[in-house]
Amino acid sequence: MSKIFSEVFPTLVLEESIRQQLEQVAVEKVTTTSRKDFLRVYICSSHLISKEIILKLEREIKAQLFPKTAIAIKIYEKFQLSAQYTPEKFWDVYWESVLLELKEYDHILYNAAKGADIVFEADRMALTVQDTVLVRGKSEELARILEKIWNERAGFGVTVQISYKEAETGKYEKEDERKIAMQVAAISARIKGSDEEGAGGQAPRNAGMEETVKNEPLKEKTGFLQDKAPAADLRSSGAAAGSRRQGDTVGRRQRDDVKQAKGQGTRSAYKRSDNPDVLYGRDFDEEAIKIEDIIGEMGEVVIRGKIANFDRRDIRNEKTILFFDVTDFTDTLTVKLFVATENVPEISAVLKVGSFVKIKGIAMMDKFDHELTIGSIAGIKKIPDFTVSRMDTSVKKRVELHCHTKMSDMDGVSEAKDIVKRAYKWGHPAIAITDHGVVQGFTDANHVWEDLWKEEKAKRKEKGEKADKQDFFKVIYGVEAYIVDDLKEIVTGDKGQNLDETYVVFDIETTGFSPIHNRIIEIGAVKVRDGQILDRYSTFVNPEVPIPFEIEKLTSINDAMVMEAPKIEEVLPEFFAFCEGTVMVAHNASFDMSFIRENAARQGFSTDYTYVDTMVISRVLLPNQNKHTLDALCKVFHISLENHHRAVDDAEATAHIFLKFMEMLKEEKVRTLKELNTFARPSAENISRLHPYHCIILAKNDLGRIHLYRLVSMSHLQYFNRQPKIPKSEILKLRDGLIIGSACEAGELYRALLEGRGDSEIAGIVGFYDYLEIQPLGNNHFMIASEKHPNIRSEEDLMEMNRRIVRLGEQFNKPVAATCDVHFLDPEDEVYRRIIMAGKGFDDADNQAPLYLRTTEEMLSEFAHLGS
Repeated sequence: MSKIFSEVFPTLVLEESIRQQLEQVAVEKVTTTSRKDFLRVYICSSHLISKEIILKLEREIKAQLFPKTAIAIKIYEKFQLSAQYTPEKFWDVYWESVLLELKEYDHILYNAAKGADIVFEADRMALTVQDTVLVRGKSEELARILEKIWNERAGFGVTVQISYKEAETGKYEKEDERKIAMQVAAISARIKGSDEEGAGGQAPRNAGMEETVKNEPLKEKTGFLQDKAPAADLRSSGAAAGSRRQGDTVGRRQRDDVKQAKGQGTRSAYKRSDNPDVLYGRDFDEEAIKIEDIIGEMGEVVIRGKIANFDRRDIRNEKTILFFDVTDFTDTLTVKLFVATENVPEISAVLKVGSFVKIKGIAMMDKFDHELTIGSIAGIKKIPDFTVSRMDTSVKKRVELHCHTKMSDMDGVSEAKDIVKRAYKWGHPAIAITDHGVVQGFTDANHVWEDLWKEEKAKRKEKGEKADKQDFFKVIYGVEAYIVDDLKEIVTGDKGQNLDETYVVFDIETTGFSPIHNRIIEIGAVKVRDGQILDRYSTFVNPEVPIPFEIEKLTSINDAMVMEAPKIEEVLPEFFAFCEGTVMVAHNASFDMSFIRENAARQGFSTDYTYVDTMVISRVLLPNQNKHTLDALCKVFHISLENHHRAVDDAEATAHIFLKFMEMLKEEKVRTLKELNTFARPSAENISRLHPYHCIILAKNDLGRIHLYRLVSMSHLQYFNRQPKIPKSEILKLRDGLIIGSACEAGELYRALLEGRGDSEIAGIVGFYDYLEIQPLGNNHFMIASEKHPNIRSEEDLMEMNRRIVRLGEQFNKPVAATCDVHFLDPEDEVYRRIIMAGKGFDDADNQAPLYLRTTEEMLSEFAHLGS
């Protein structure tokens, strides 16, 4: 005898969304092996449950009920689906779960199914897979698994037939060959550049960049070690070694330095070693420690690094002090070397800026400068460049669409010219410059682009090739704007009507929130004039697709209720006939009208309607009301709403609320729909006080660049309040030639997802943007420890946010772009931004996000959690 899932597992704690899906799920039986190491749970559901939820459920049962037991949990699901499902519709809804299941089972089967062509013919599924030896060996198993899912799990009688197509492997083999060739060229160029240091050698385009990412993984800000020098080496080269020698060697060298400075010494020969790599003093073999690990006067230490600058000071008795800063990219120290003046030219010739050296000396506090320095030098050795260049060796390069220069005031730290040169050297086809609220970085970016183009044009002419700017590297000009939402117009499509018109107040229920991909399942409408309800219209609509469980839970409308209803092709003409000659009214009208317009366009009806949004009227007339949802307003006006989220009931409740608003508007002397919009429109001062969101605006042509300049000027001259703000209404007026992106975690979309706003509101937000943006986990890692973001508690939560944005992009046909939100070029450059942030008073300035420019491979690695 079956039982409800919660009765079988009463102590299991689950997320609310999962718990709701299991409310009507029956457990038919539970079995286990004789050794009690495998538990099988057989469930039956009247609605689809995704494989992702099933797998999560298996993990929760194991973790919560059998935490210390070596037992495997397996759930076998079975669905009793409505007649709305066909094998093809089932596949459309369930295919992600099928792929996930295959991926867990066998990667060969997963890849075969993922790249297959599928055609349904009655009860036959024709699967055409790539013809490889591995796939042929497992094709029968793939057919068996798919038939088992279709027939045993979903109750169909489907036969799976597999055929083969030519495998598409050539493309990837060629790309791999090109990638290897590029990597070899980059390494060769770097070695050559190192050998020709100071001789003007330059690595070719695509080969990589200058010395950037350093060897050790230093607090997430540098690259990867080739030869590590652990802090534990202090035992041999640091404080311990220093304490052993301070009575003799160290003291003697310090006395010699003092004598030299006074002209009493006899150390005229600056080099005393047969090793040609020794540039000064004696040879030594101790391992170097990181400069950041040197704390105070530790005695004798060995460091390695790059000479950053070089200076000299002549003193008495033909003696000279040489000063040079050495950095190992964890920190920097000044080295002081006392030498005879006659030896300075020879030493200066080998201790050049940019050289890599290893130095043995005494860590001491300089009594004159009051800074920690390295003095009493025992030896200086030449060493190879220990840095590793980051290279972009991907065949298909990425494009960065979110990048800040120094013109992002007290935020970005890189020069525009350096950013453009880096992207060009890496072989990226373009890069966007998007400073905060300003466009001053464009000039430098354009100048360096012109220089690069002149070089490229000369090269092409030498080769006899045509020089065309259109196929050359591009700079995309843009801005990260502070936008405010002033778009909440009460009336859309005003045609001069007055308030005494006939109105149709309507509501719809749908299978989802995308007017492109989802369907209407119910329309309810009420006709109103002179404060009276004149007529009603109500009908179900057969969506011809299964109603998702979440929608059924929300609306109480199931497949059985709509199966015999007319289709939208019949319903929409009836509805338009009911609305003829009226003004349409809805609560959150932009959502309802998006479905009406989309379906009208498909059927060839005009989409030029006048409609009024009662939600915006509420915000204007009831400014002190916290919520402006339909049920909240019903409580304010004491209006009955028994069946919320049923179209006809919501429409009638909205009609009563609308009549209340009409009375209030007449008291405000509003007589026409045009006056209603004017009455509701905020002033420039009020707009400047609205909460801003980040938004990327890119110019795609000269017209867009001109419009971008106008928006930026407007933001500073008319709407400036702490930041230069741009109203959405102004963007819409000047949108031609512009591309609008949703930006970072401070963007409107990301904030709406964090705050858990309703799907219809999120759908409206997504509709405003041309593309959606996601960023590496490190960019938003600060949220995990922040009390301001209680829904983000782990990296998995950040991954899920990215997945949600990707799903929204798929749902609303919006491209999704992964960006770095670049504020500095290389990982180690974070120190400069850290200084700026500390100066601005940020407590977490030392915890810099990794906002550096990434290569294509680095970005693919960052977003591996999204799958292929």
